[in-house]
Amino acid sequence: MLFSIIIPAPSINPYLLECLKAIRGQSFTDYEIIIILDQKTTQTFFKTKILFSSKGPAEKRDLGATLAQGEYLAFLDDDSYPSKNWLKEGEINLESSIISAVCGPGITPTNDNLFQKVSGCVNESFLGTTIYNYRFKPKKKRFVDDYPSMNFIIKKEDFEKIKGFDTSFWPGEDTKLCLDIIQKLQKKILYDPKIIVYHHRRPIFKKHLQQNGRYGLHRGYFARILPATSFRISYFLPSLFTLGLLLGWVSLYINIILFQAYLFIVLFYFIFAIIESFRTYNKYQNILLSILFIPAIISTHLWYGIQFIRGFIFTKKLIK
Repeated sequence: MLFSIIIPAPSINPYLLECLKAIRGQSFTDYEIIIILDQKTTQTFFKTKILFSSKGPAEKRDLGATLAQGEYLAFLDDDSYPSKNWLKEGEINLESSIISAVCGPGITPTNDNLFQKVSGCVNESFLGTTIYNYRFKPKKKRFVDDYPSMNFIIKKEDFEKIKGFDTSFWPGEDTKLCLDIIQKLQKKILYDPKIIVYHHRRPIFKKHLQQNGRYGLHRGYFARILPATSFRISYFLPSLFTLGLLLGWVSLYINIILFQAYLFIVLFYFIFAIIESFRTYNKYQNILLSILFIPAIISTHLWYGIQFIRGFIFTKKLIK
């Protein structure tokens, strides 16, 4: 067995069924599927083992890995589904001895609704995720040192050497796993734009902000305790923007030039947001989507920024 595809999920749901259908359509067929559910089921699926655990995603992935027969562990989220050549492209890249894991973009599916697509546009835009937007759309092939587990394939022997996911983190267990690959194994993680999955988005505004707020909290916490891959200016930018937007008006009482600089930065940001809004219109030809993009990206930056500060300064211990 070459690949063990591991999918944690709360239950058998429409997204999971969509994922299983896409796996069955793979051009590479030497695989098994391991699903770890919260709830027991009597349903069965081709080439599939079903396990049960009420624990978190990291624990579920570790549990799936203990029973995996494959040489490679391929991780998916239950709300994602792979492209036809996902395993084939992964296998080609994993032949190198210096590469421990491979990954690729999680693209917004075309059947997502309007509010999900707005969320996807925020993630895809440079204004939304800066240099890390390659996680959400195909970009140039490169080595990376941090990547989400919604599309991540790792050699099983390496996964076992670093003792799997650190289950004290969620979300963020994938960041710790990548750090262990880079530091403990001294190996590489390769991003290839051909290793594609389609990842359904959280709709704006509530669910999208809840998810990004969790990311901000954990990234801020990691920036303090695991600075090697998290203490980076790009992760601090939303917090700097938030503080500037909320407190910058005070500069009016300090120095007029400083206040003018504040106004210029705010104006530049909103012009950039409008330009990105036009780009979303050109892609989807949907005026409502492009209008919603602006409040979506502003609220994302503000909430992520607040939660990052909370994680960086005030969080002493993460609670799942």
